[in-house]
Amino acid sequence: MAPPGAAPLPPRLKKRAAFLAAAKGLKAPVGGVVLQALPRQDSAPARLGFTVTKKVGNAVVRNRTRRRLKEAARLVLAASPVTGHDLVLIGRASTRGRPFDRLMEDVRQALRRVRAL
Repeated sequence: MAPPGAAPLPPRLKKRAAFLAAAKGLKAPVGGVVLQALPRQDSAPARLGFTVTKKVGNAVVRNRTRRRLKEAARLVLAASPVTGHDLVLIGRASTRGRPFDRLMEDVRQALRRVRAL
């Protein structure tokens, strides 16, 4: 949850079908994250989904990795909002130990690669 007065997280992708559809879009593997982006035909705010596979670690490690991804995405998208895309951020093993500023830069770079920014 975002601190009081901070920008909220954009709308979320929660259905499996939405994740599978985004997997058919553009992919951008960058450092500590993989971004899948599916352009939509509207100008609504981007919808975000997060996933971390069991390869990364146990539930505690995966949840911590997911929380780091969510916060990095929240901060990056608050500074430069994205519209008309469904975005899925996939955490890697390197995500959990990556310095937070580098993780944010990875998210920015991935968004630029899929031409969402």
